[in-house]
Amino acid sequence: MREIALDTETTGFRHQGSDRMVEIGCVEMQGRIRTGKQYHVYLNPERDMPAEAQRVHGLSEEFLSDKPLFAEVADEFLEFIADSPLIIHNASFDLGFINAELKRINRPAVPMERAIDTVLIARNKFPGSPANLDALCRRFEIDLSERTLHGALLDAELLSDVYLELMGGRQSALSLDAEKTNQSDTKKAVEFAKRSFPLSADEISAHDVFVESLKDPIWKKQG
Repeated sequence: MREIALDTETTGFRHQGSDRMVEIGCVEMQGRIRTGKQYHVYLNPERDMPAEAQRVHGLSEEFLSDKPLFAEVADEFLEFIADSPLIIHNASFDLGFINAELKRINRPAVPMERAIDTVLIARNKFPGSPANLDALCRRFEIDLSERTLHGALLDAELLSDVYLELMGGRQSALSLDAEKTNQSDTKKAVEFAKRSFPLSADEISAHDVFVESLKDPIWKKQG
């Protein structure tokens, strides 16, 4: 099953106001394992970058000034996600911004029903515990050493690992590996080459004496 782990970076929190997306990161998964295919783009938000937002993701107004507008990359973005389920941490936030951009260019919205929200899964599985991405990475011992700032592509990669853990993927994989190993061992056991051990004259003689000593053997009975 193809799924897409998706994350965005923005100028703020209000997709219904003046805030805009500045980065999209997508990672393709098959069977909850990353395939290596990804989609990543920086976007010109056509506005200034608030200092508090820049402290989060490190993307300046100057850096983004020559990047494409969302309208210029919308087709390739939609082609990449296709109709696959979208794995998103706090789906209402990211899809809110994506759909606001799609509305600006008169394109249909991405239905919220396509989203699998890992925040909701985490809160369900670990009630009362922090459900942010950093906390879940620490819980599952996922390496955060490269995450000095938020970045859409890196966060999508981390999210794919968190999603795998939330769904029990590594345990399933270990179980499947064990099953494959057992099947392999069994196959080897039944595929040993047959060997022939010739009997000596003494062994044949001993066998004949033993057979003659048997009382009323079944093969001597008349049918």
